[in-house]
Amino acid sequence: MTDDNQLGFDLPSVSRKKVTAAFDGGRLSSDAGVMLLALAERCRKVANTLAAHIADRRDQLRITHTVADVLRARMLAIGCGYPDGNDFDWLRRDAAFKLACGRLPDTGRDLCSQPTISRWENAPTLREIIRLTYALVDIWCRSYQKPPRSVVLDIDDTVDVVHGHQQLAQWNAHYDERCFLPIHVYDEATGAPVTVILRPGKTPSGVEVRKLLSRLIGRIRRHWPNTRITIRGDSHYGREEAMTWCETYGIDYIFGLSGNVVLDRLVEAAADDIRVRRAESQAEILRGFAETRYAAKSWDKERRVVARIEASASYADDMLRRGIDIRYVVTSLPDSDAEHIYETIYCARGQAENLIKQHKAQLASDRTSCRSPLANQMRLILHTGAYWLLLDLRAAIPSWNPLRHTEFATIRLRLLKIAGRFIEHASRIRIALASCCTEAETFSLVALKLQPSGP
Repeated sequence: MTDDNQLGFDLPSVSRKKVTAAFDGGRLSSDAGVMLLALAERCRKVANTLAAHIADRRDQLRITHTVADVLRARMLAIGCGYPDGNDFDWLRRDAAFKLACGRLPDTGRDLCSQPTISRWENAPTLREIIRLTYALVDIWCRSYQKPPRSVVLDIDDTVDVVHGHQQLAQWNAHYDERCFLPIHVYDEATGAPVTVILRPGKTPSGVEVRKLLSRLIGRIRRHWPNTRITIRGDSHYGREEAMTWCETYGIDYIFGLSGNVVLDRLVEAAADDIRVRRAESQAEILRGFAETRYAAKSWDKERRVVARIEASASYADDMLRRGIDIRYVVTSLPDSDAEHIYETIYCARGQAENLIKQHKAQLASDRTSCRSPLANQMRLILHTGAYWLLLDLRAAIPSWNPLRHTEFATIRLRLLKIAGRFIEHASRIRIALASCCTEAETFSLVALKLQPSGP
């Protein structure tokens, strides 16, 4: 099938031959790799899982696009780099997306339109949004074949700048912007998203952190009653209410802790020793570790505090630093020495920031431009679903291939943005992919890996 289009133009001649171009190539798509995402979605069943929590009050005899169809199309588009509903003004007729959503490329109905997507983003009620957010936790728990012995969950927030009068948006002096500060939670071992929660643009209080952990851990315990859980976060989350709750319910934690003169005095002997040894050896930097017991005025008891102490030549004449830089963490972990607690366990938290960047920058999850916070939370849920599809796609890449360890943007460029012609015959559909595709072998292997074995 050929769709004639009059948008033709000329290009510079080559070997004295005239070069012309026009958009009349027929059923071509620049996103043929969306078929791989569709296979990943079929395995993970993200769209069906989410759709089961949204009431569809339409006349079932007149439905063209089911809720699952709408959510599936939206997540596939986000995964391919189309974060806006407006993109469906064109994508709804794209042969690759139609086939990925289970519709024939030529004779099948077009996909849902932008107004349909917008209606369903705004349709879920508060109760349904809460169930959908819990469903993200369920998807993560089901990603394990059996309950793990232990998991480490990284919790952090990220700035999401707003440009209108969206509800929950607040001015944040640190970022000098009106924004949201959504909370992201990730599995340290797999990089999988556990949940994402929209919230106002202010630092979370201790009560808010405690309530969040209570609901999150309660949901996880439905699946894994005996798994050891460790919460890891920066000083935003090292609040008395959160630590007390963790200790009461047997949850381990390791949080950053802001320094003060009392803590500095408690580790002064170790800091002075490191400072002197660096000066004697004329080393550029000398690092050491110490631990102590400490109780802030708002705490009801002493807790274990680990200090990373770094003496540097560049700090030697700094009267405020006194030649050293000290960072603290507070933890309930009884085992391991101070160095292992800080260097190996706490510093690994930095990987969560890379995961948030993938979620926000490479999947554009900061497109929370709806006025209603429920619709914006729904968008975060859909972007998290797209994150799962790309994560599963990356996991299906053979371990010897460098793409297995790349970011989503690279996978999208190398495996999803592939040209293909879709030819619909009476009894079959043929996809003719670009002959010069550099990742043809990888594409084939991933397609086979994502399909269940058997007849």
